Amino acid sequence: MQKQKMTRMTRRRAMQVTAGAIGAAALPLVHMRTSRAAGSLKMGIWDHWVKATNPVMRGLVDEWAKKNKVEVQLDFIPSTGSKIYLTQAAESQARAGHDILAFDQFNAHQYGDKLVPVDDVVNGLIKQYGPVSKATEYLGKVNGTWKGVPVAWGSASLPVCARISMIKKIAGVDVTQWYPAKPVRTESSEEWTYAKQLEIAKKAKAAGHPFALGCGSNSTDANQTWGATFGAFGAHLMDAKGNITVDSDPVKECLDYVAQLVSHLPPEQISYDDAANNRALISGAASMIWNPPSAWAVAKRDKPEIAADCWTFPNPKGKMGRLVPHRPYFWGIWQWAQNQSAAKDLMTFLMQRENIEKCAVPAAGYDIPPFLSMSDFPVWSEIEPPKGTVYNYPVRPHHNAEHYIVASSAPVEMAVQIWSRYVFPSMAARLVQGQKPKQVIDWAAQELEGFRRG
Repeated sequence: MQKQKMTRMTRRRAMQVTAGAIGAAALPLVHMRTSRAAGSLKMGIWDHWVKATNPVMRGLVDEWAKKNKVEVQLDFIPSTGSKIYLTQAAESQARAGHDILAFDQFNAHQYGDKLVPVDDVVNGLIKQYGPVSKATEYLGKVNGTWKGVPVAWGSASLPVCARISMIKKIAGVDVTQWYPAKPVRTESSEEWTYAKQLEIAKKAKAAGHPFALGCGSNSTDANQTWGATFGAFGAHLMDAKGNITVDSDPVKECLDYVAQLVSHLPPEQISYDDAANNRALISGAASMIWNPPSAWAVAKRDKPEIAADCWTFPNPKGKMGRLVPHRPYFWGIWQWAQNQSAAKDLMTFLMQRENIEKCAVPAAGYDIPPFLSMSDFPVWSEIEPPKGTVYNYPVRPHHNAEHYIVASSAPVEMAVQIWSRYVFPSMAARLVQGQKPKQVIDWAAQELEGFRRG
């Protein structure tokens, strides 16, 4: 067994890794031009992977700009090559660039001291559409103040996507009956637990179609998968006060479970990147993955017969409930933006339900709105094949599930380091390499202590 070379990371460095890593509706507001308004805005958002969505967003921005007589420059910034993270870092240092910029995951916290409070925008939207998830609030608020407006654009969850026929043949389970494409909670859905996942994983491996769950340290999917698994067991590495809690019974129980599960996963699981599980599903090798509908969408294009055999539904239930790993996006306003009033009004307009839904259709339902009341868009019911395949992609009231942020039991400044250093998938990888749970706990405790000292 080759030892992994580990380096200690300070809090500042962890934030740098996050930035340069990889990782009853009311009418829309009308911007009133004042002496403070510069008459122009620059907005930079994530370049959507479904390219047909970008022109729809541009049309909405142009509609608002024309109505309010504000010139808006809209830039779509790709995540490839870490360009969106490098843009955040460069503009933060130069104190210039876009007025509105996109921030995902922990980055609204990273740059929170340079962002304008947007409580007025977010609270107004919550008054219109109801609450957002606890996961969204955890990442969007800094010291109790909203520093980013939670948006649907680019926000994705990692529920389960399974091959219907394979799971039925392998385990005698019809996943479409567990979670049908209608707003009903079935008794059989209660069978879908972590114990059941392990049971099916054993049979899937024996049948030659193992679950494609990776534990590579270059995969954000792996971070989400194992982070949510530990969370569902109540296996928290750190508490809300920053105390290290890794040497606990829940963590030991979870590690015992993970040790069993990884033994039934593909042998190359440690080398997985974010595309590996997609390829495994699309090739017909895997019977189940945890992933947004992007894998299904590629299958629909390249192998429609496989897409027609896919079904998305919430993650297994653990002691702490049914936790669905989530990666939300936020739009923030830099403090040096010259037209902050217009920026807030534009974001309010774009976050109206009808405008979010206009983007949801070309995006094939990929984007998850932050408001729980918006889980009923028709797009998720109508997409096919098969019809209803992604109906259960958004967390719906009858799912008895909730969105979850990896390491959210810890203070955000510690959680970002757990995320950036891939602690959860690294723990799983060490089990794959033959380490005992006690060794894994000792390693994790040393890492966490280094974070605290950093």
